[in-house]
Amino acid sequence: MIVAGGATLAVCAVGLALLRLTVAAPQHCPEITPELLETSAAASAEWIEIAQFPDGRYVYEYNADTDSFPDDYNVVRHAGVTMSLYQAAALGDLARIPAADLGTAWMQANLIEHDDWVALRNPVTGRVKLGASSLMLAGLTQRRLATGDPAYDDLMKQLARFLVVMQLPDGAMLNFWDPGTGKPDPSVRSRYATGEALWALAQMHRHFPGEGWDEPSWRIADYLALHRDEVEELDFPPWPDQWAAYSLSEMADWPLKEHHIEYARALAERFGFLIRVESQRTGGFINEPFHGRLTRAAGLGTWVEGLTSMWRLARTDERLADLEPELAERAICGAGILASRQITFRESAAWPNPDLAAGAWFRDGITRMDDQQHALSGLALTEAILARQEDTP
Repeated sequence: MIVAGGATLAVCAVGLALLRLTVAAPQHCPEITPELLETSAAASAEWIEIAQFPDGRYVYEYNADTDSFPDDYNVVRHAGVTMSLYQAAALGDLARIPAADLGTAWMQANLIEHDDWVALRNPVTGRVKLGASSLMLAGLTQRRLATGDPAYDDLMKQLARFLVVMQLPDGAMLNFWDPGTGKPDPSVRSRYATGEALWALAQMHRHFPGEGWDEPSWRIADYLALHRDEVEELDFPPWPDQWAAYSLSEMADWPLKEHHIEYARALAERFGFLIRVESQRTGGFINEPFHGRLTRAAGLGTWVEGLTSMWRLARTDERLADLEPELAERAICGAGILASRQITFRESAAWPNPDLAAGAWFRDGITRMDDQQHALSGLALTEAILARQEDTP
């Protein structure tokens, strides 16, 4: 009996140890101050600017192990990176506008015109993807928010009309426009571009109320909240869509309907869970088998973006007010993780190319421009949460 009891205790001890190493592991949220957050965001923006070519393109990917760049380029991510610079400007860092304007000039040189709209195309393949035009438009709306400059108003409306062309009757968005047929490709939807299009169109309603941009926005919002996960057969709903979170926050005072609020609550829970899981990842041969690899900054940054958007919505809509403290805590935790994993200027001196190491996030020796894009957005948006806490007695 004593032996059996000892064996049972040993099994229980092992089980508890495994539980402690896995789902019940303590979270690790590095301390983050407003000053450190600002420094980290600025360093990521400066990486983007240093990695920009004279024609407005950016370094798409940098391999530090081989000190090399691939020939590939991604037009959607170009638009996203440019948007993040304009977003930083809208949040107060106006020094980012020149680099973003150069990125916009490259996009303007690669537009396709059709009927009364324009869209951004890939200059190599000729492909026209909804996400590229959506993020180009979202960037320009952020620029207008930052500067009040109407110089791009006509272009914004032309891009917005293209987005509406790509909408299906159920509110979903098609991913490709086919230059060969002169029509959208009816066979492919996009889990990314649908939310991107909604955020861009919702911001158009902010800048140009009364022009009808709210109508297609409502259709997309209803599709995302009620149908998208099932129709597009996305696993583990709700799919953690930071673009949908941006959009719901933008539409907070329209006001949102009850099913949008239910969707927002589910999104908030998903983003919070993902940050908690990531906070348990410290890397290394002991931690990684139980918790998985460290998430790339591009992924982690989107979760922080989503949380900051849900935080803004919770501060506006009393139906989500109970989530505000937890959303703030989760966003700050995610921002702290991001900042702790960023290559500092001091650390970059040991890398083959210090200019493309400082301010960047690497995994397996590789960083991509969207790592810096999403990290920049997440960090800059979290500054408002920390500032709010600093001002609260």
